[in-house]
Amino acid sequence: MPTRRLYYDDSFQDNFSAQVLSCELLSEVEDGGFGPRWGVVLDQTLLYPTSGGQPHDLGKLGDANVVDVLDKDDRIIHVVDRPVAIGRTDGCVHWPRRFDHMQQHTGQHLLSAVFQERFGLVTVSFHLGETVGTIDLRGPQPSPLILEGAARAANAVVFEDREITVRYGTAEEFAAQGVRKEVDRKGVLRAIEITGIDLQPCGGTHLRHTGQLGFILIRGCTKIRQDWRVEFVCGGRAESAARRDAELIAEVSAQLKCAPQDLRASVERLLREREASAKRLKALLPKVADSEAAALLATTTRRGDGIRVVSQLFEGVEADFLQHLATALVRTENVIALLADNESGNILLAQNPKAPGDMNALLKKLFEQVAGKGGGTRHFARGALADAKNTNAAIDLAKTLL
Repeated sequence: MPTRRLYYDDSFQDNFSAQVLSCELLSEVEDGGFGPRWGVVLDQTLLYPTSGGQPHDLGKLGDANVVDVLDKDDRIIHVVDRPVAIGRTDGCVHWPRRFDHMQQHTGQHLLSAVFQERFGLVTVSFHLGETVGTIDLRGPQPSPLILEGAARAANAVVFEDREITVRYGTAEEFAAQGVRKEVDRKGVLRAIEITGIDLQPCGGTHLRHTGQLGFILIRGCTKIRQDWRVEFVCGGRAESAARRDAELIAEVSAQLKCAPQDLRASVERLLREREASAKRLKALLPKVADSEAAALLATTTRRGDGIRVVSQLFEGVEADFLQHLATALVRTENVIALLADNESGNILLAQNPKAPGDMNALLKKLFEQVAGKGGGTRHFARGALADAKNTNAAIDLAKTLL
């Protein structure tokens, strides 16, 4: 028999009594260390199952903790951590989670209505995550002004404290009344109406008045395939997000020794300074590399075959520096350079064009014994070790393989 969904008519009720129709062991094997699970079917329930982008409720059935709620062929299966006896049982909903979901889901309806009515952007999907909710919109890219306008319009409705009601009717009846998005389903449907702005078939849990939303914050917008994903938070999540933002702004302002209102200008100044420093560093690297190459060549003796092998291990140098240094070293005939950075695991092998070796082949042999990735040409090859701790051993091995 279908499970009667008590939350359809009253999402604010959090305690109920029901008849346990069945309790079956779902798995004897411990799931992620949490122990075995049982599936309980009741004649009626207040616990919402995962569906329509909204996660399931948590709660209790007697002494059993409800850890998941599933919707299976008109029956709701309560996944619990211990068996529940057949007969009458009392249940309850974990209220903070339920109320949070009600705030986020009602906020989604309101935002979707505003985006569609005012800006022609249709909601194609909704997801309620653990920290933020998302709405995928189809249409032109929402500009910052559109996002701000949607948030302002939605919050105006929040502050008006409009009534939110549950209505029942057929798809045809709702279509005649101006439903936001028509659904192709038969029979009697449940819809949520936000007075004067939205009517939408929905099986989720919702608030009674828009004022209970508290506040809506739009957190960002990104491109997702052909759609635009808008992140938002409502109510308690919006309050927490705003508090964290204020704390972050205060912290960064203190670090930059500026007033919060001057933060933008301070960051822009730092970015300009960083860009200028990067240009100076780029200009200096070849000069420093030339000087380092001269010093290394002066202290490196030739082998019996006339080849000079310069091997050097650095600590935390730029990858570009290794390349400049290698280039400077192998300008000298019969020089082979084996260079690496102990911090990043970057490794670079180079030789003068007149040298007889093959640096790409040497790198491949090296990676056969010490894990890493890379490649190059006969005269110049570079890569990175899978574990930077092996850098010193890799350089020693490269010298041996030569």
